[in-house]
Amino acid sequence: MPELPEVETTVRGLCVILNQKISYVKIHTTKLRFKIPNNISNILRNSKISNLRRIAKFIIIDLDINYSLVIHLGMSGRLKTASSAYKRIKHDHIVLYFLSKKILIYHDPRKFGFIDIVKTKDLQKQNYILSLGVDALSPNLKPQMIFEKISKSEVPIKQILLNQKIIAGIGNIYASEILFDARISPLILGKDLKISLISKLIKSIKKILKKAIRYGGSSIRDYRSIDGTLGSFQSNFRVYNKEGMKIGTDKVKKIVQYGRSTFYCPKLQNNK
Repeated sequence: MPELPEVETTVRGLCVILNQKISYVKIHTTKLRFKIPNNISNILRNSKISNLRRIAKFIIIDLDINYSLVIHLGMSGRLKTASSAYKRIKHDHIVLYFLSKKILIYHDPRKFGFIDIVKTKDLQKQNYILSLGVDALSPNLKPQMIFEKISKSEVPIKQILLNQKIIAGIGNIYASEILFDARISPLILGKDLKISLISKLIKSIKKILKKAIRYGGSSIRDYRSIDGTLGSFQSNFRVYNKEGMKIGTDKVKKIVQYGRSTFYCPKLQNNK
């Protein structure tokens, strides 16, 4: 699933459509995870892209008509650009055609992403935005705030990192990498994390995510950037998918937490 670095890389790649006017839209699939709004084609037609941004794992394309196109890539979704020679392939669900002859395609084999169109002023009122915690790269991500949210939690910190209502943007891959960098056990409960450990955790969150963005995200299965380029941060993984690899006198171990794979070093990440 594309996580914060992949979404940020996608948003930056979308600069090629900034200030471009949409000529028309073709919808080849009416339902992804949710039904695509009926009025989306009419709203998008003849509008201009005025701004591009990210909210957690959501891509926000603001229009000059005070509407915003909201895109979540789900498990396998991606956005890609094409020229006037574009020919649709399987799993190309929505296509935006611009007056400049640029084309933007939403491609999603598993159809687990979603697309919405809302008035920009109402964006923060949408349940999928309203429920989000503080962004993982926000300066508002402070140790005391996280401590107050998790100080009574009986949930392991790995699962807390995946809870978008607490910290928004982190997924399974980066959670393992962040915890290894901070030398924090994925098994330690939220209530057992002292402020000092939370401070280390926040530093590692920002360090790992920013580094992943510099490398264009991670391409393990489906992810590619707008122009088709593969991300390369997977070559920098320390523990994710590295079961059995030696790190010093320790070995990477794989366990399953809440149905998700966790990779960590039991000796190096021992907070007892």
